[in-house]
Amino acid sequence: MTVIKSHCPYCALQCGMALQHEHEATTVAGDEAFPVNEGALCIKGWTAGALLSHPDRLTTPLVRGARGRLVPSTWEEALDRAARGIRGTQERSGREAVGVLGSGSLTNEKAYLLGKFARVALRTPSIDYNGRFCMSSAAAAATRAFGIDRGLPFPVADIARAEAILLVGANPAETMPPLMRYFQQQREAGGFLAVADPRRTATAETATLHLSLSPGSDAALAYGLLHVLVRDHLVDVDYVRARTEGFEAVRAEAAAHWPGSVERVTGVPQAAIAETAHRLARARSAMVLTARGPEQQSTGVANALAYVNVALALGLPGRADSGFGTLTGQGNGQGGREHGQKTDQLPGYRRIDDPAARAHLARVWDVAEDAIPVAGSSAYEMLDRLGEHGGVRTLLVFGTNPAVSAPRAFHVQERLSRLETLVVADFFLSETAALADVVLPAAQWAEEDGTTTTIEGRVVRRRRAALPPPGVRTDVDILCGLADALGEGRRFRFAGAAEVFEELREATRGGVADYAGITWDRIDREGGVFWPCPSADHPGTPRLFGDGFPTPSGRARFHAVRPAASAETPDAAFPLHLTTGRLLAHYQSGTQTRRVADLVGQAPEAIVEVHPLLARRHGLSEGDRVRLATRRGWAEFRVRLALGLRPDTVFVPFHWGGLGSANRLTNPALDPVSRMPEFKVCAARLERAAPVPVEV
Repeated sequence: MTVIKSHCPYCALQCGMALQHEHEATTVAGDEAFPVNEGALCIKGWTAGALLSHPDRLTTPLVRGARGRLVPSTWEEALDRAARGIRGTQERSGREAVGVLGSGSLTNEKAYLLGKFARVALRTPSIDYNGRFCMSSAAAAATRAFGIDRGLPFPVADIARAEAILLVGANPAETMPPLMRYFQQQREAGGFLAVADPRRTATAETATLHLSLSPGSDAALAYGLLHVLVRDHLVDVDYVRARTEGFEAVRAEAAAHWPGSVERVTGVPQAAIAETAHRLARARSAMVLTARGPEQQSTGVANALAYVNVALALGLPGRADSGFGTLTGQGNGQGGREHGQKTDQLPGYRRIDDPAARAHLARVWDVAEDAIPVAGSSAYEMLDRLGEHGGVRTLLVFGTNPAVSAPRAFHVQERLSRLETLVVADFFLSETAALADVVLPAAQWAEEDGTTTTIEGRVVRRRRAALPPPGVRTDVDILCGLADALGEGRRFRFAGAAEVFEELREATRGGVADYAGITWDRIDREGGVFWPCPSADHPGTPRLFGDGFPTPSGRARFHAVRPAASAETPDAAFPLHLTTGRLLAHYQSGTQTRRVADLVGQAPEAIVEVHPLLARRHGLSEGDRVRLATRRGWAEFRVRLALGLRPDTVFVPFHWGGLGSANRLTNPALDPVSRMPEFKVCAARLERAAPVPVEV
């Protein structure tokens, strides 16, 4: 059997895989030659082959029939039904009433083509993607501080050589297990690792120090660290003077956050704050790494900037084996936000309100510059107004499941049901697809070619190892077919993803995320190419900031953000903090992993983690059914006792829909800059679940 080298369909590590396909079965092994994972895979990666031949696969288009049920149709009928819905909405309500929701799981080619489709074929400003729920706060903070957003501005291998690391709101032991070998190597070499998290996660168990902060107090902790750095003369004064701007305002803000007051706000002991600051400052190499914990909040950008301030005060960005970075979540979370799915961006990470960017894309797309729409609403704002006058009335969804993944999910489901037309492209009948008027069966990761961009900015190749089932089309084919059905096919004559990538190269030329010098052949030869890579003779850029920052002044920028309370804090009616996250066995909304028997066996149902003291106060034991309520509604879970969780906090994974949906509970309060919803903290209470009826 031929071995095909490709990459995992799950997280942003994009672990290398060696695939063999025979007799409609695909065998998965780790690719030992790929430097990020060197053959290691997590359980989700090892079992990914089961998805390709799963009996739940969608293999024929579906349309909503006269009796309200989804029934099989031909591709011609389905595309025509979608096109008629789009045209009807445009005629009645205007072009902006047709919306597109994309995904950080789409390849670079598909993300680029989806953005082009929205702006050229539909001419709508109403496009955004589910990365708005993942990386938007980190991206906004990095752009403001450094002038560029790349999750890790250095290869992941540098983590092993850092003498000290502060990891904030991340649990890679469960979310991206192959990354843990770098933290393990760092600790084995005598390195210091502090993990800030309300839970004593599997990652926190490996740390030198666990900083068990109260949910929503992330910026306060950062300022406590910065206060110690200033007080104890640990700031890298030469670096701050030579390479940054804005420090004096941040120093003034930090003066108000002495460790005693920070301990009262965060629950983290003063001694632990001081030790972390000193260990970071005295290390020859150090890193500050953040993830969704501080970022998925209504203060997410400010939280991320507060930790950027710590890294800049220590002189880390651009230093060997050091820096500030964020752990990208989705498989193509990096590339997915670079090529035009975000409502305010054009390919190459260009701003849509930049006249030069608009002129460049107008030339590439062969359209008038004023034909390119301006920015529309962010993802949740678009979902919140679905079906309303002035809102989106026909929606196209590619690669995401907002009926489960969006905050206030029950409300979002109700909004989806109000649409005139809902078109969903997916490979399983997700909770969102089940509400659709048209469902288009799409190819999976190992059934199509394309590229993704990893957590470290390395552009890699996904390769086809098997043909899609009969009746299934790739997203590239689907988008080109929709453009044809709308009479806009002239600008969408692509024979496949390779041709899309060639146009993407030109579209990104000269942009912040410049792919002009990257080709599929070059990726094959070099095992991946780091962007920016502006020309064929450019070596790519594994490490950023060594020679400066792409800001107007060439300096990194401190930001004197002020710690603020969460949009919703506990009170007498809802006395607990609720926070959400992921489990080892599942991924995102669970559309894929809840169909893999080995993964379901590890985590068969939705759970809520409760500290034993809190459980005792409520008369709860391990395995009991319990109802968790917030101001958005309620959901039911199985109790799991967790000694490493703060007693004032409950944790719920967000991989399930229905009555076990964590996002029925979460708060849609948005960050004013990134428009990120506040997934990570809201007020909640525990209630006894209603007894389950017993049949006799």
